[in-house]
Amino acid sequence: MNERNYYLEDIPLDDAQARLTAALEAAGRGQPLDGETLPLTAALGRVTAAPVWAKLSAPHYHASAMDGYAVRSEDTRAATETRPLALTPEQARPVNTGDPLPTGMNAVIMIEDVQQSGENILIYHPVAPWQHVRMVGEDMVATELVLPANHKIRPVDLGAVAGCGHHTVSVRRQPFVIIIPTGSELIPADRAPAPGQIIEYNSLVLSAQIQEAGGRAAVMDMLPDDHSQLAAALQAALQQQPDLILVLSGSSAGSRDFTAGVIRELGQLLVHGIAVRPGHPVIMGMIGATPIIGVPGYPVSAALTGEIFIQPLIARWLGLLSPIDSRPRAQAVMTRKITSPTGDDDFVRVTVAQVGDRLLAAPLNRGAGVITSLVRADGLAHIPRFSEGVDMGQPVDVILYRDLDVIRKTILALGSHDPMLDLLAQYVAIRFPGCRLASANVGSMGGLVALRRREAHFAGVHLLDETTGDYNIRYLDKYLPGVPLQLVTFAYREQGLIVPAGNPLNIQSLDDLPRLRYVNRQRGAGTRLLLDYELKQRGIASESINGYDREEYTHLGVAVAVATGIADCGLGVRSAAIALGLDFISVGWERYDFVIPKEHQAQMEPVLALLHDTDFQAALAAQPGYDIRDIGKTVITR
Repeated sequence: MNERNYYLEDIPLDDAQARLTAALEAAGRGQPLDGETLPLTAALGRVTAAPVWAKLSAPHYHASAMDGYAVRSEDTRAATETRPLALTPEQARPVNTGDPLPTGMNAVIMIEDVQQSGENILIYHPVAPWQHVRMVGEDMVATELVLPANHKIRPVDLGAVAGCGHHTVSVRRQPFVIIIPTGSELIPADRAPAPGQIIEYNSLVLSAQIQEAGGRAAVMDMLPDDHSQLAAALQAALQQQPDLILVLSGSSAGSRDFTAGVIRELGQLLVHGIAVRPGHPVIMGMIGATPIIGVPGYPVSAALTGEIFIQPLIARWLGLLSPIDSRPRAQAVMTRKITSPTGDDDFVRVTVAQVGDRLLAAPLNRGAGVITSLVRADGLAHIPRFSEGVDMGQPVDVILYRDLDVIRKTILALGSHDPMLDLLAQYVAIRFPGCRLASANVGSMGGLVALRRREAHFAGVHLLDETTGDYNIRYLDKYLPGVPLQLVTFAYREQGLIVPAGNPLNIQSLDDLPRLRYVNRQRGAGTRLLLDYELKQRGIASESINGYDREEYTHLGVAVAVATGIADCGLGVRSAAIALGLDFISVGWERYDFVIPKEHQAQMEPVLALLHDTDFQAALAAQPGYDIRDIGKTVITR
């Protein structure tokens, strides 16, 4: 089977979901699953398959609510503060909290409201009928509804079910999902990958999504790209009677992608290709009464398939609302323009923070293979098909992954990339629990523009003034005129040429650039301004440099380009070269500052405190290529 497979079609998201729903209904699989009886000790987090009715009233007897004396209220009517009333042992029976109320008694006097007088007690106030008494059924009455069906059981629910006379509960059977990873390039996570090999972790992510939604997953052994082996694995999986089978990868239009063909041979192919981004090559089919979903291989696409198809299906079988529909939502302002394919439902992962009185959404790297975008995302912005995207400054609906309280405590940095911002973020998380530092790389000038638009709490900048040799101050007047702010030094850092290990081309300085393949930083980055300044000093025209227009947005991006042979060198910080085992030729040191508008200084207190924290200072000073001699120093304030 070496014929190339093409998309069957590329249908809208709603149509794909409708096709799957119709096929499930036709197979008798569209309703919630049957129940199973579990002891209460094993029922936490499970979903009730039937309503729970109280077998007993709670309490099932009139009980004392206090330590004290049980009395008949009518015997206490004459008691006053000036003329205390004596009650005999027959009139006042001692009780403890929870004791049954003695026959004929209808109230309890708290022990602190009585005074002992021989065998009698003295009381100073009358009590009303049933005062300090828990009456039968005060909590629950026999036959009362305690829990409805399709209810996810919480710790407090277990107490209520036990308290009304049950020791077991009927819960929905957990949907059972079998995952079949495929791909000749895949290796397990405990092996080091060679070039062309990929660590298989989509099954780990999808298994966790299944568990999060209330199902259970089993992962079969990885398969090579082989038609007959995939067919045999599907048939073996079907013998285990799963509720759902996932085939990972093998869903695109490549010559080694067999999933759609095998499903067509063994059953019914419903969908091959859905107009969603990311995740076009999703497959849906049925083999007998078992649904099969072919999941794209790129991790962002695979995770989105889990969110919009797999978890909703598991929720349907449990009688619950889909997790993506039950998450909190908010409207946020997009910090930059997003262009979307006209015919696709576009899902964009975003960092979310509250800056001033606005909730802002900053798009993360959109590559389908960028799993770090999943880790860093605070939410998922859904841009419906036919909308053509969202302009900068427009509102967008965001499905939130974090509580709004956490988002409101997020400090957002937009500006120049520096690897040590991650170190700072780690210290913020440790020293200030509940607080979070998030950053996005837009370049030094981009950071100042973001502050002008009130889209960040602070910006990291390192902009060289060619006329004075100083850093940053002149650019504040240009980009933030009249804005009250503080310029605080984070560190001095060493910039230089990142070159391959061993420096095989014998690169000595920037003077060698015209004979090399270069990788640059993006326009507006401080590192690019530094390069332009140095080229001007040397009389080197930028047009003479091969790769001057090739741009990367981070120092690590430059280092990767050099490490993989795309470029011979690039300008960046020493720590980026060390991270990838590359050599480094120093060009000089620069001052990296934080620009902090005064309106955000209160929110910035954790960051400012850490700049004066001796442990953090020591950790930063230990990093090669960083000098902390002026850390925390205010350069200017206005």
